[in-house]
Formats: sequence, structure tokens, C-alpha cells
Amino acid sequence: MTDHATPNLPSRDFEVTSQFYTRLGFEQDWRDKGWMILKRGGLTLEFFPHPDVDPLTSNFSCCLRLDDLDGFYAECVVSGLPKTCWGHPRLHAPKLEESGLRIGALIDPDGNLIRLIQN
Repeated sequence: MTDHATPNLPSRDFEVTSQFYTRLGFEQDWRDKGWMILKRGGLTLEFFPHPDVDPLTSNFSCCLRLDDLDGFYAECVVSGLPKTCWGHPRLHAPKLEESGLRIGALIDPDGNLIRLIQN
């Protein structure tokens, strides 16, 4: 097995979180009342219950490094995620950053910032 990391993010409601990410191609791999694991190909996101997290002030985040950033972004658009600067959930289009990396972002229903980075 190669080294890897799995981000642990808060969820106010596992059912809402699961439904949101299922629309983006993730499948539920594990769930009990204290933990949930969602997978999509080589991507894994793990969630812990945090009913008091405020989506407007949350500072939780992670990066998804993607071989096909444009394809994943297109799936997010098709899922109906709004492309806006405010609110949650929302989607930000990929753009070339000063670092030389193409980066987009999505904000999930709990205010988690998910950076989308082209490998």
C-alpha cells in the first residue's frame, strides 16, 4: 500500500453529508453514529459528527488532488452546485494560480472548504 492521507471533516448531519457527496460520485464505505467514510475511486473523505459546527465560520478544509480536475468540476456543475461567491454549498471554477497549480474549490453544506487541485 502506498502512503496516503484521509481528511477528517465535521458533519452536522451524516445523512445530508452523504447525500451531498453521493451526487458527486462518492459512495458510503462505512457509517455508524460516530464516524462516516465516503470513497470515490482513490479519494477518501472521513466525517465525524459535529452538530454545532457553523458553516459560516467553519475553518475546516482539505485538498483533493485530481488527475482530471476538469472532469470532476463538470460533475459538480451537473450536480447543481451553484457557482457563486457566497453561501454554502457552492463551487468555484478552477484557475491557474501564481503557484503554477490549477485550483478550484467547493464548499460543502457544513462549510468545509474542499480545494480541487490538478495533479
